[in-house]
Amino acid sequence: MKLSSLSIEEASALSVRALGLDAELIDLTSQEGLAASLRRAASFMCPTSPSRLLDAVLGAVRPVSPESEVSRDQLAELLDLLVATGDLLELRREVGRFVRLLYLGPPSSIEREAGSYLLLGVRPFGAPLVDAELGEEIDPEGHTRTIRLDAETAHDRLVGAGLQPIERERWVASPRTEDPRSLVGRCGEKLDAAGPSGDIEDLVVLDPNAPVRYYSGRWRSPKAGDTGDFVARRPQAYGAALWCCVRLEDGTPKKMLEFPIDDPVVPGRDEAWRMQMAIDALRGVRQRYRTTPAAGADATVVSFFSPIPGFAERYLQLVGLALAKSPGSLFSFRVPNGAMPALDALLTDMLWMGPVAKDESL
Repeated sequence: MKLSSLSIEEASALSVRALGLDAELIDLTSQEGLAASLRRAASFMCPTSPSRLLDAVLGAVRPVSPESEVSRDQLAELLDLLVATGDLLELRREVGRFVRLLYLGPPSSIEREAGSYLLLGVRPFGAPLVDAELGEEIDPEGHTRTIRLDAETAHDRLVGAGLQPIERERWVASPRTEDPRSLVGRCGEKLDAAGPSGDIEDLVVLDPNAPVRYYSGRWRSPKAGDTGDFVARRPQAYGAALWCCVRLEDGTPKKMLEFPIDDPVVPGRDEAWRMQMAIDALRGVRQRYRTTPAAGADATVVSFFSPIPGFAERYLQLVGLALAKSPGSLFSFRVPNGAMPALDALLTDMLWMGPVAKDESL
């Protein structure tokens, strides 16, 4: 058998085709290519830890990618999006200690609007989500997969392909509406009942006084004078740092609770981000979102400066289209103008956010 060498570009294109994507349109290191790589690796490895899955994909992608093209942090953020969407499920399991394990999400579909459907889930051992005929109709958009079909026959075709239909309300599954004071107070009561935390090495907290528009710049180590309840992260021996709520007295940890606190099946980061939004709202410095008219379309570009809980992001995936982030923001969606009133209500009622005023510098 004759062996031949491939350039990095040729090997990368071959990998994209192996993932079932069009190498003429999609790069291996694009969001679409990396999301497909994570899903394929998960199909063989799950149940597994997030750390092991990231290591496997980085080990496969980096040798056929330009140097420094893919970072672990970038891939970890993408994995979080796949979990938030429902392609993968994250559960905590106690094996002498609590560990995070990923499982394959069930093959499913959700109707975004008549004739447009969001596809979710991963089949084991690299099997395609749908047959070849339907597969040709799938349009990868960032970390999501959508398909457009005749609305009259779509349900039967999708069910016939083994995709379970999911109701929109069930998939979004938002928590109950409540005052931010209620949420912060409930966490405080549980901290009151918690035992002493002891010293916590390498703890970092979200600075409540730092500008809400610069999420990464809000993280810092506790310092003298820090007193109160803070959203925090603490490292663990294996895997990503854990999300927690910590009570500090003059910069020293006294008590700690790990997220999730209210719902054990919700990712800890979702409850932590919502808790910080409540803290910011009570301080009178609500987290913000920016709206700008979308060029050439009856739509609005909605940009965010901090992460939002999974239920809100899933809602955005249903009504809008994920975009490359706009300048100064963390991520953006294009939303039809007709869907904006309901989105505004969700962001203000459930997350206590506020829009950036036209004359406001942010």
